[in-house]
Amino acid sequence: MNKRNNLIGPLILALCAMIWGSSFVAQSAGAHYVGPFTFIGLRSLLGSAFLVPVFLIKDAVLKKKTPERFLPTDRKKLLRGGLLCGLVLTAASVLQQFGIDRGTPSGKAGFITALYILLVPVFSVALGKRIRPILWPCALAAVGGLYLLCVKDASVQMSDLYVLACAVMYAVHILVIDKVSPELDGIKLSCVQFFVAGVLCMPMMLLTEEVSWELVKSAAFSIAYSGIMSSGVAFTLQILGQQRTEPTIASMIMSLESVFAMLTGLLVLQEVPTLREALGSAVMFAAIIVAQLPEKKGQEKPA
Repeated sequence: MNKRNNLIGPLILALCAMIWGSSFVAQSAGAHYVGPFTFIGLRSLLGSAFLVPVFLIKDAVLKKKTPERFLPTDRKKLLRGGLLCGLVLTAASVLQQFGIDRGTPSGKAGFITALYILLVPVFSVALGKRIRPILWPCALAAVGGLYLLCVKDASVQMSDLYVLACAVMYAVHILVIDKVSPELDGIKLSCVQFFVAGVLCMPMMLLTEEVSWELVKSAAFSIAYSGIMSSGVAFTLQILGQQRTEPTIASMIMSLESVFAMLTGLLVLQEVPTLREALGSAVMFAAIIVAQLPEKKGQEKPA
């Protein structure tokens, strides 16, 4: 599939970022009642369960309408890809939650996490891929915009290192999806990765955290919204969008989560952004738009 000059992928990823941004309040509220392993484990299992009927219905419709084009899923590839994506996603999610729990403010955590904008092209070059030159200044500009939008305190805490490690794992997650998703059904891959994440979190939840029906019940709405929308829908959109988008551009678009979180606060909570926040959002949007511009004819295309 040609990932160049295709607006469908970026639009899908923008919708993904919008859902992540709007679900931030629900995720923060749930963290007041349950620990990180409990929250991530339950929301992951719920997201996986939500996707099962989705891909069963999709397969049934596809098989009925175009039986000659319907191909059975390669289960070994799906399990390998889902296991790898699930392992990396679990590490990223847990590291981020631990960093926030240990003192990193949510806005600052969002900025540090979004450093995958720079890590993705760096890792891509290390893996032997060519990056269009225009993407480097665009990525730097997007990071600058995020700094204006998110960071109020520039000091470094130990908890920030957890979030920085999370950014590394999210960059790896983007590259793993870029590698395995073209050969697999995006919905099924997402379903498997969340099942893996949920199963991995369960033992740690039981061993290290206080778990009770009352606490889970108090966080039920947050877990349900995060499990269905943030996990089940948005991460599936990430896979589907990345199948049509270069990894570096995909990372910049998904970082708009912070911008959509600000817009949600404005629309729902009437939280008016400061001039600094508005400028940061404008810089991010500009960087992403420029990154979408096609290369001039005659320029060498990346592999």
